Amino acid sequence: MLNGSKIGALVEPVMRGQSGGMSRNIYDNQEFFDGYSQLPRSQGGLAEAPEWPAVRALLPDLRGARILDLGCGFGAFDRWAIEQGATSVVAIDLSQRMLARARDLTASDKIRYLHGDLADLAAFPGEFDLIYSALAFHYIADFAALCRNMRQRLQDSGCLVATLEHPIYTAPVDPQWLELEDGRTVWPLDGYLQEGLRVTNWIAPGVEKYHRTMGSYFQTLQENGFVVRSLVEWAPDAQQRADHPEWAREVHRPMFLLLRADAV
Repeated sequence: MLNGSKIGALVEPVMRGQSGGMSRNIYDNQEFFDGYSQLPRSQGGLAEAPEWPAVRALLPDLRGARILDLGCGFGAFDRWAIEQGATSVVAIDLSQRMLARARDLTASDKIRYLHGDLADLAAFPGEFDLIYSALAFHYIADFAALCRNMRQRLQDSGCLVATLEHPIYTAPVDPQWLELEDGRTVWPLDGYLQEGLRVTNWIAPGVEKYHRTMGSYFQTLQENGFVVRSLVEWAPDAQQRADHPEWAREVHRPMFLLLRADAV
């Protein structure tokens, strides 16, 4: 299921791989953007993100919250957060096309959509109660620097809630299911302890992401002013598998890692 174009059924890749400290931006390529826009979650928002119920369970009470959204995409979370009572949202994305779509879909003046690179988060000052990020961190070359910058923007009682591709998913050199002669389907796992750049294909060839181990994510957050409160290795539940039989093999390896980390 999860190779080639079919990966879009579950994943909204942000694809902000970095080279020399500056992020690459494929989303402003018209052909790629058009393909991305056809994904179920691009069209249906949070309701079409299968991991959303688990993510929502990690979020604090948003009433009165000031939120920073890193890699906001079409802004679905930002609009939902205002509906939940958030006071304001600053939403950052590298793609001008993504931001233009987000602005077209948004009526609230409580949301500010800003063009920017997560590699240069220091350019966006402010203090927030919550930092939210969906499927962006695995495209960041210097995760430690990002963690430092995020902590500087959180008040002491604030928290980070983020989703990212699970390290078991990012590790393989060729991340595709293997069909064995005995009928079993398995996920390849190689190079898990070799952190660093991975180049894969999704809609277009040459998608850059950065693999890190679970321990590395945990340790980097802890070393930069966060206490990790929750780690969820997401898999579709029984009802989701019944509604989407093509997701059945997802029980063999976690695709998403969801986390909550509190500022200390």
